Amino acid sequence: MVRAMTTAEAVTTARARQPAEAALWREEFRETIRLATPMAATQLGQVAMMTTDLALLGRLGPEVVAAAALGHTVLFAAFTCGMGLVSAVAPLASQAFGARQPRYVRRSVRVGLWASVIAGVPLTALQFWGEEILIALGQPERPAAFAGEFLMGLAWCLIPAWIFMVLRNFMSAVNRPEPALWITLAAIPVNAVLAYALIYGRFGLPAFGIMGAGFATTIVNTVMCIAAVWVCYTRRPFKKYQVLGRFWRADWPLFGRLLAIGVPISGAFMLEYGLFAAAALLMGHLGTSAIAAHQIALQTAAMLYMVPFGISMAATVRVGQAVGRGDSPGTRRAGFAAIVLATGFMVVMTAVIAVTRHWIPPIFLGSEAAASAGETVALAATLLVLGATFFISDGVQSVAVGALRGLNDTRIPLLIAVFSFWVVGFVASYGFGFPLGLGPVGVWIGLSVGTGVYALLLLWRFNALTKAGYMPALPGAA
Repeated sequence: MVRAMTTAEAVTTARARQPAEAALWREEFRETIRLATPMAATQLGQVAMMTTDLALLGRLGPEVVAAAALGHTVLFAAFTCGMGLVSAVAPLASQAFGARQPRYVRRSVRVGLWASVIAGVPLTALQFWGEEILIALGQPERPAAFAGEFLMGLAWCLIPAWIFMVLRNFMSAVNRPEPALWITLAAIPVNAVLAYALIYGRFGLPAFGIMGAGFATTIVNTVMCIAAVWVCYTRRPFKKYQVLGRFWRADWPLFGRLLAIGVPISGAFMLEYGLFAAAALLMGHLGTSAIAAHQIALQTAAMLYMVPFGISMAATVRVGQAVGRGDSPGTRRAGFAAIVLATGFMVVMTAVIAVTRHWIPPIFLGSEAAASAGETVALAATLLVLGATFFISDGVQSVAVGALRGLNDTRIPLLIAVFSFWVVGFVASYGFGFPLGLGPVGVWIGLSVGTGVYALLLLWRFNALTKAGYMPALPGAA
């Protein structure tokens, strides 16, 4: 007969479990930081390359800078469509790694490469009608023409950029994200020199102007893609997976699974991107100072966002690996550890932004322009303070949605994005900004409300799923 545990024994057992549980949490925090650090640095490296291009183009005049921004808008809309598909490689490969199914890791990478090519061909072709698209959207003909030139060189970067993302997700899934960082860091100075040469015709190369910046980005992304393939095929531990093995073998069931996970991710990206584009249009009705201040505050937020985005990718990997191991408590621990890290980082950075809010606008405007644009500087400083809740909630939602991707849960978050960004966020931005007469401040209040609701609903979703012990079904390794 089994003896019932006494109260004293139960207390002793609970106390014995506490150090073990604390050790598991410490290990989770360490592993998440180890994964997230190079991932976040890689994202910052991508931003650095884009910033370098804009700085070099700035010497050609504000019209060229505006055209580059328009060109990036067209490209980014296409890039986002494929970004969700290649992002789905991370949970699939992570789950396979956790389940110790190397063949399924390879298959996950393979269908990601398929998606890069299949989506890339038509979306690359679409870039060559960039000028016509921008004119149809009401943009002036001259900036649209310059943007069309930019896209002639930039269009070709989509497929190699996506393939690099697939291989970067693979590296992260097997706990080795560092090579992607080294490749990106090496690409930053190469991109700067090549863009300078092709824009201005230096080192014996022809001067292509704005098109040269596009060519430089394409060439650098292609070289990064080739370098990632070389690393995956020649370096340990990647080469044992033979990621290009049987590349042409049909794998439609897994490709369908990638679409089921990835298409909602792309949809959520587009909804979020659309909200901020709509906010910029609302600012356009409030004057030039409002647009400039909004762009300064939003660019600051975008730079901060890169760190939570890196933590988000780490959360996808850690949750996915726990799913592969069949470790239900581990999925919950991995997600919440990443959320705590992102929240802590954004709280600290928000405090820094609040203290330095008057120094940030001159960095974007230049000291001379800032001196003559007092209204813009003051409004940007106000928006940076007002964005405190926005910055934090944006970081939290990024990591929460990454954790849910590790559970293959992307459809419900898409519906949450529709509700949060458009039913709540856009309506609140318009309502506070115009009927209530708060102007730019009101638009940002709406953005804060929308992202806050999104973050809270995603946290609720992740907590509910992991508390119930939800684990997605894993297909067998064929």
